[in-house]
Amino acid sequence: MENKMKVEIWSDVMCPFCYIGKRNFEAALEQFTDKNHIEVVWKSYQLDPTIPEVPTDSYQDYLIKNKGMSAEQVTSMLDNVTESAKQVGLDYNLDKAVMVNSIHAHKFIQFAKTKDLGDQAEERLFLAFFTEGKNIADLDTLTQLGKEIGLDETELQTAFTDDQYAYFVKQDIQEGQHVGVRGVPFFVLDRKFAVSGAQPSEAFSENLEKAFAKWREQNPEVKLEVTKGQSCTPDGVCE
Repeated sequence: MENKMKVEIWSDVMCPFCYIGKRNFEAALEQFTDKNHIEVVWKSYQLDPTIPEVPTDSYQDYLIKNKGMSAEQVTSMLDNVTESAKQVGLDYNLDKAVMVNSIHAHKFIQFAKTKDLGDQAEERLFLAFFTEGKNIADLDTLTQLGKEIGLDETELQTAFTDDQYAYFVKQDIQEGQHVGVRGVPFFVLDRKFAVSGAQPSEAFSENLEKAFAKWREQNPEVKLEVTKGQSCTPDGVCE
């Protein structure tokens, strides 16, 4: 397996800046010359594990009740967030957002990671929550989202009740606290550099360059001087 530099991203699928940060990071990574040598690993984080699994409040009402903000402040903040999302091509419908506990969504992500579908899981959940107004605590809804990204329905349903996936979520959160995560999104590059928040793509580009340069020093490319002779290839050619 090819050795790659790891970028770990702590995120909660109910955090509007995590989706925006994902887009800005993706824009930077797409322009990064050595992008094929980067491995992205999504990490779970819960901003509020006390939210019930059954929806009771709208996004706006939740912020008013729990964050001590006035209705005017919340409206202004959500309008600004929606505009920021629009700048990176995202369509937020926060008036439709269903405020529920994200623990099952994180189990979904942890299971998807075992199938190398972590990024697809994050993307689908972000879209479901911020644009489509889906209930990401509802297991039937999550099962359907899983099928859309290629997960096995039966295996995924088992993951919701398997304690190991809840453990993986808890482990990510504890690990995040250890490395200094105090809010999300939080990007850790090779455990040497960190980017906090939905920074512009330029900030990600700069940190990718710095982190990769140091990583490459410790992981030099293997370049062999080859003396060629007769040989056979996997496609059956022998010459």
